[in-house]
Amino acid sequence: MQRTTGLKDFDWTMLFIVLVICGLGVLQIFSATLDTGFQGSWWKQMIYIAAGLLLMWIVANIDYHALMTHVYPLYITSVVLLIAVLLVGKRAFGSTRWIALPGGVHLQVSEFAKIVVILMVARYLTEMRTDVLELSDLLKLSGLILLPMALIAKEPDLGTALTYIPILAVGVFLAGMRWQYWAAIAVIALVVVPIGFTSLQAYQKARIVSFLDPERDPQGTGYQLIQSKIAVGAGGTWGKGVTKGSQTQLRFLPVPHTDFIFSAFAEEHGFVGVMVALILYFVLLMQIVQNAQTAPDRAGMYVCMGVGALLLFHILVNVGMVVGRMPVTGIPLPLMSYGGSSIWSTFLMLGLVNSVRVRRFVN
Repeated sequence: MQRTTGLKDFDWTMLFIVLVICGLGVLQIFSATLDTGFQGSWWKQMIYIAAGLLLMWIVANIDYHALMTHVYPLYITSVVLLIAVLLVGKRAFGSTRWIALPGGVHLQVSEFAKIVVILMVARYLTEMRTDVLELSDLLKLSGLILLPMALIAKEPDLGTALTYIPILAVGVFLAGMRWQYWAAIAVIALVVVPIGFTSLQAYQKARIVSFLDPERDPQGTGYQLIQSKIAVGAGGTWGKGVTKGSQTQLRFLPVPHTDFIFSAFAEEHGFVGVMVALILYFVLLMQIVQNAQTAPDRAGMYVCMGVGALLLFHILVNVGMVVGRMPVTGIPLPLMSYGGSSIWSTFLMLGLVNSVRVRRFVN
């Protein structure tokens, strides 16, 4: 018996949490950009959020099975667009990551390619004819993911490229893989990582070195991390208050409305504010996991868990970065950092989760 979907099937708890996190982000963007050239960013972020809500609702009303059916044409389109970014993309801050669109909008293709990769992994693993992932399957799936990763790393944007790994990892883990393969991957990683370090860009090497010893170059490569840690520590228990953070308002903290928004948030809202934000993120992730558990099939489960793994990676790396536990990367904090591409891709992914949720009773 088929049951139609409706408004009551939508994950309203998730939506509420998302809007609260977005609200905290808009408030911090307003504070961090006050009396700067980016002063109007907070209302632009609200427009991005409104458009994201619409995208989320549209995707939630599309059967995720239909999207998976067309995932390979979508994958090819994503690869072509990533190549186009390298050829005709807009260059800023030493990287070519955006395609300029009419109206002054700059689209970061790598953010949207993540959604295609989530769908592709879900379809590939669902169509496997064995209960355990074989080496040939692992190699094929890894190859499909490594292609867009390589193109993104070429931009160069190593941070975003690395966000594709948790999508593959959680899918492989859930599909089941022999322990011998895990051991082989660990050995290969130990060999490849040192070799890979030598092929990094000069600024990427500098970021890793400054992560290990920021005081080595406090006015250069270690500056961002040192100022970020000062801002976080200055927040104390309750924070200094909105628009009252010295590191943020005196412009010692770099890009406080994008990559380092959590540093500015910690300075102005303190330990209590940080705990509230982290709890909200935790509840959001648990909502995604719950939707994976109630998914009507394995495909839906892979989709939800892929989204959850990606968002968790973003949160861990961004928060770890601002407190000096991770190297400085250009990975935004989901739903809080300023930027249309990041906001829209996150809402699209949450729309996928809701697409799974509203069909959990449909046979």
